[in-house]
Amino acid sequence: MTIPPPNLSLAGRRALVCGASQGIGRATAEALASLGARLTLVARSAEKLRTVAASLPVPEDGPHEVLVVDFDDSAAVRTAIADLIVRVGPHTIVINNSGGPAAGPIFTAAPEEFIAAMTRHVIANQIIAQETVPGMKEAGYGRIVNVISTSVYEPIANLGVSNATRGAVASWAKTLSKELGSFGITVNSVLPGFTDTERLGSLIEGRSSKEGRSEDQVADTMRGLIPAGRFAAPREVGDVIAFLASPVASYINGVCLPVDGGRLASI
Repeated sequence: MTIPPPNLSLAGRRALVCGASQGIGRATAEALASLGARLTLVARSAEKLRTVAASLPVPEDGPHEVLVVDFDDSAAVRTAIADLIVRVGPHTIVINNSGGPAAGPIFTAAPEEFIAAMTRHVIANQIIAQETVPGMKEAGYGRIVNVISTSVYEPIANLGVSNATRGAVASWAKTLSKELGSFGITVNSVLPGFTDTERLGSLIEGRSSKEGRSEDQVADTMRGLIPAGRFAAPREVGDVIAFLASPVASYINGVCLPVDGGRLASI
């Protein structure tokens, strides 16, 4: 008897990939495209998005889309997503991914910093879900994957606003997973550890300035916390996200999955 391979194909599926112009978002777009998905790439820079789109394999059902929108503007997000669906059709895969808040202690953070972070993450996720889930229900297939942080399990020092916001997204996702599971829609969160992106570079630079150590010394200390002994490549995170978006992950719902090389101390 021949055993068929796992069904990872996303041919015929449309995927909305937020933060797709760089880092984990771009790596996720590459992973999804490699499985046959037709993508809508979302970010604030049209030029960067067009560069990413041009680098991806084109699926048989048509070219990838580019959508320029600023997640700080909630009304613009709703209008952009609603118009996109009218124009090109439902998206049954959504990857929620936005840049993290600035570093700093939580006690000194201004209330406006929390409002901005929640708007960019929780509120934007909610709007996107409200606009895309009806199409997922009609298709009987949906995948919402949120790119958050290992701070959901263990808050990271000097990332106060980020810690609070990421925890809120995780709770939002878990609640939504219970509401949508019966429709064939899963909602999961991926928690990247230290990943070799511009965001990590800026955090290392900030720690270097604050602690009076070189950036290499700071990076070596961070790598020393990881059993794998290295930072993740963005594609290593993107491949996990693509797996959760695939048919083979149909019974994984409501989880927060660390992709951190074993760094977290919690079980």
